[in-house]
Amino acid sequence: MSDLSGNAEKIYDSLKAMGAVSEEKLKTADDIMKKASLGKGLVNAGLKELIDKKVVKRVARQKSAGYFIIK
Repeated sequence: MSDLSGNAEKIYDSLKAMGAVSEEKLKTADDIMKKASLGKGLVNAGLKELIDKKVVKRVARQKSAGYFIIK
């Protein structure tokens, strides 16, 4: 994933490390914040970049959205 920013790369690696590779195993932005040690704004910006590049999928749920890797 060489075309990603540093933070997006860190978020991708964190999702991978947490095993968020299917809809059943999705993780919230808070989970990602803790694992990647990034602030909420940086995590949200990185997630948006990953979603725009079709690397991560966002699933809207009751309380908080979940994210998982699709590539």
